Amino acid sequence: MEGQVVGRALRLFRHRLPGLRAGTPQDNPGEAVKEPERAQEHPLPNFAGGQHFFEYLLVVSLKKKCLGDDYEPTITYQFPKRENLLRGQQEEEERLLKAIPLFCFPDGNEWAPLTEYPRETFSFVLTNVDGSRKIGYCRRLLPAGPGPRLPKVYCIISCIGCFGLFSKILDEVEKRHQISMAVIYPFMQGLREAAFPAPGKTVTLKSFIPDSGTEFISLTRPLDSHLEHVDFSSLLHCLSFEQILQIFASAVLERKIIFLAEGLSTLSQCIHATAALLYPFSWAHTYIPVVPESLLATVCCPTPFMVGVQMRFQQEVMDSPMEEVLLVNLCEGTFLMSVGDEKDILPPKLQEDILGSLGRGIKELKTSEEINEHVSGPFVQFFVKTVGHYASYIKREANGQGHFQERSFCKALTSKTNRRFVKKFVKTQLFSLFIQEAEKSKNPPAGYFQQKILEYEEQKKQKKPREKTVK
Repeated sequence: MEGQVVGRALRLFRHRLPGLRAGTPQDNPGEAVKEPERAQEHPLPNFAGGQHFFEYLLVVSLKKKCLGDDYEPTITYQFPKRENLLRGQQEEEERLLKAIPLFCFPDGNEWAPLTEYPRETFSFVLTNVDGSRKIGYCRRLLPAGPGPRLPKVYCIISCIGCFGLFSKILDEVEKRHQISMAVIYPFMQGLREAAFPAPGKTVTLKSFIPDSGTEFISLTRPLDSHLEHVDFSSLLHCLSFEQILQIFASAVLERKIIFLAEGLSTLSQCIHATAALLYPFSWAHTYIPVVPESLLATVCCPTPFMVGVQMRFQQEVMDSPMEEVLLVNLCEGTFLMSVGDEKDILPPKLQEDILGSLGRGIKELKTSEEINEHVSGPFVQFFVKTVGHYASYIKREANGQGHFQERSFCKALTSKTNRRFVKKFVKTQLFSLFIQEAEKSKNPPAGYFQQKILEYEEQKKQKKPREKTVK
């Protein structure tokens, strides 16, 4: 549940799920803000390796209510069952388990037994009051069996952001569930005992399946960890490069963005992809990949948000009182509402650079990893060119504490259009949270962004001697 929402949505949410909220601590200026302990590269946590894969595996099924024809999502299977918890831990677990069914079936309670239903893979994020986050990886499908039946959801709750890897785990869970729930237990127990691999590393699990024998399942974590919770394919399928650039521009200035789509998978993938474009910065406001029907009032929030809404609720969203929002129809590839200046937010030359890079060689790319790197690269380069010099403008005291020299930082940009953009960007929470971490760290954090900054600076050094030679 991401981002603290205000007004009616906030009251509704807290009434239903006290102690958990939809987003981050920064969303409500009226409450004390606890500084994040480390800069995040993306709205989901990154891990070096060694942690447990997951906290829970849950099956969420639809159960008919006592009165009426509506169904209510209910947890019908939980692994592991936790015992001997302290009172505070037990209360936290109860809040978490109460929240999860709402996000597994965000499309309301009006269901009927079906004979066909397309499987969907999606995710959501739950934020606790202390700012810690848990990700729910979901596979919704129609269970095997004769006649009409109701869909169910397999949901893995983890603190780790790695969508591709957990999608493969859900494949294995689904395969075993078709045999028996009892077959799932040894597989998940083995997974729970295994250490989460470091970037680029593989963990191999040994698993026995009746009638099939022993299987070895390899789970490999992507080498480039800032892209491991994202797949840009859906975003590219739904929108043009120009539209993606306008959405990026709106996100950079922390505006309100709503995505509309039929499928939960499309919404989930597109909103995660949009957030990933902001790397190395982290979206610090309301962020709900699929908004449950009961929380649709979120779109009335006066604070920034990035949310996904199913197409069936389009009219309700359109009728809501909203100001300065970008409303994106992913089914039609259109903007239903916009502020009107989205094409003018970013410097024109840098826009051309991004569009040129995106278009070059896109048809030759085959794997999702290649596509992710191709799409992410130009946006990372945009931040390298505009704010990559930040470390040179952090003045440090004797104790190591840094102070960012904002005015000198902006003046260092020779391009007027770049400077005009950066003067706006430094006022956002995206940049503020990033620079707060940089002020506390004596050295720039080693990582992909820093690597690209060093490469860019080296290119500029090599370019200067050539320019002198030409003169």
